[in-house]
Amino acid sequence: MDSLSDLLTRIRNGVKSKKREVSMPSFRLGVEVVKILKEEGYIKNYKVIDDKKQGVLNVTLKYTEDNRNAISGLKRISTPGCRVYCTRDSVPKALDGLGLVVVSTSRGVMSGRACEELGTGGEVLCSIW
Repeated sequence: MDSLSDLLTRIRNGVKSKKREVSMPSFRLGVEVVKILKEEGYIKNYKVIDDKKQGVLNVTLKYTEDNRNAISGLKRISTPGCRVYCTRDSVPKALDGLGLVVVSTSRGVMSGRACEELGTGGEVLCSIW
């Protein structure tokens, strides 16, 4: 089972049903992706709760004053069956630069803009707009 796809699907379903918070099993890559979403302003907050097993990742979704969500779309790019990589010169852009691309590099998980600044490439995990 693809844990990152499960994370993105839970966030997408929570946004569509106007939930304030979604919960999922915690995993290291998921926490890194959610940290980038918080830094870029797509979610309000996240919290990792230790339950003496795997842990639970709680994500608080972000909405505007008129109850519109900050995330309008999520897409998994690289899947376990078809990996997608980018070089430092060909980092993709989501929605012509208005969205966010998350890339897993040798320096850690980072946004597409950070990859361009540092001049590194890697596996393109997902795009958010």
